[in-house]
Amino acid sequence: MQGMSERQYAAHVGLSRGAIQKAKTAERLVLFADGSIHADASDMRRAETTDPSKTRKPPEPKLKPVPEAAVAAVGDTLREQGLAVPVVGGGTTYLQAKTANEVLKAQERRIRLQKLKGELIERARALSLVFRLAREVRDAWVNWPARSSALMAAELGVEPAAMQKALEKHVRAHLDELAEVRPDFR
Repeated sequence: MQGMSERQYAAHVGLSRGAIQKAKTAERLVLFADGSIHADASDMRRAETTDPSKTRKPPEPKLKPVPEAAVAAVGDTLREQGLAVPVVGGGTTYLQAKTANEVLKAQERRIRLQKLKGELIERARALSLVFRLAREVRDAWVNWPARSSALMAAELGVEPAAMQKALEKHVRAHLDELAEVRPDFR
């Protein structure tokens, strides 16, 4: 056999054997005397006689665009774990994304377990507790001058009403300063 069989030539050009048989029948292939296909000559003849508008192009793989936030999250997760992070614009490999996904799942499970053990509390509950504690401390300070001014006035030998007024003035000024401090629970 001097050339290729129909099957070999079909694999060579990426077509089905049926398509090669049709091309052979339409005399678009160059054959040797033994009936085998002359590959180079047949490739040239097929290129000359084939209408490009009627050829099937291999379908482009349809890739869904990945949001930049997702790529950034993968990078952050990998960075937190001390793993290699892709260069900006270089794209994330499947292995890196899969690794980041597994790391995130492990972190999520750890957090869920900490909640079950009572080691973590919800943010809203923490805010409520801090607010309530701050209000109790503020109320204690607001009431302190009334409770302590008479004793302090007796020790210093001053008028109790004047002492209470002075203490209230300074305590309120100090509480106003403290009120400007805003805790950040992010």
